[in-house]
Amino acid sequence: MTVTTQAFTAGAPVRAVIFDMDGLLLDSESLAMDSMVSAGSALGYDVPYEFCRRMIGIPADACRELVQSTYGKDFPLQEFFAIHEVHLRELVDEGKLGLKNGVVELLDYLDRHKIPRAIATSSSRVRTDHHLALVGLLERFDHIVTRDDVSRGKPHPEPYLTAAGKLGVEPALCLALEDSYNGVRAAHAADIRVIMVPDLLDPIAEMHEKALHVVDDLHRVIAFLDVHRPE
Repeated sequence: MTVTTQAFTAGAPVRAVIFDMDGLLLDSESLAMDSMVSAGSALGYDVPYEFCRRMIGIPADACRELVQSTYGKDFPLQEFFAIHEVHLRELVDEGKLGLKNGVVELLDYLDRHKIPRAIATSSSRVRTDHHLALVGLLERFDHIVTRDDVSRGKPHPEPYLTAAGKLGVEPALCLALEDSYNGVRAAHAADIRVIMVPDLLDPIAEMHEKALHVVDDLHRVIAFLDVHRPE
């Protein structure tokens, strides 16, 4: 574990937890990569996994700009993302969407200790509600902030500040859980302590600087909360 520049708040109690969704709660990032690759193939384009990984944790408009700048103005952008959504929905509805390790145990822990929680995700409201309902998590959060609820997505702090505001807890007393670089940046910019739980992206030096800890799975978050939960 790596202590960072957020050490001045490290000892404060955690009165609320704010979760990212894709790659943190849901084992969905690999499905999204598969659906982007297959959408490209359906249109006759080679869209490799390494390119798709660059879109992890960034808002939809930034994804579109990245694709357009890479493949040019003649690339069928709208059709590509429409096919991607169809293919992703098919994979999810086939039962291939799973939970990340430790999700249920962590949520049960928060229930036992009456710690409120929210989601701050870059996914749309439709996709978020569908995926969470499918895995039985939709009713386990007090508030859900999607990309449709903010004007500026991650790495801007607005998603996290909005979630903290809905929970009624000041940012310094929240804990964010993230798997992506832009998610960690967003939480850090909101002055919220953040623990990174890497999924498809290995933690770079910046993540060790901005995150309070980098841990293998959500089970390790329970140990942190045991020390920092309110009395």
